[in-house]
Amino acid sequence: MPRRKTSVKKTRSDRKKHQSNLKIKQQLKKSIKKFQGLLSAKNVEEAKKFISKVFSQLDKAAKKNTIHSRTASRKKSRLMKRLNKTA
Repeated sequence: MPRRKTSVKKTRSDRKKHQSNLKIKQQLKKSIKKFQGLLSAKNVEEAKKFISKVFSQLDKAAKKNTIHSRTASRKKSRLMKRLNKTA
């Protein structure tokens, strides 16, 4: 355990930030899996509508530095490739 007051505060804020990042990442994974499920069910029209939501979540996560910006770009590119392949 940290002894200094600033270290205690930093530990507390790190814990809060960690929980926030976990929540964002879990929501991202859920939405990506939902999108992939739509593609595997050959539900292309709904997938096209849903991809904008996934892209928005990826961009927000990258903006908050939860994930790296290039990771977000790579995921968006790969999801779009899968959509175009099935369409």
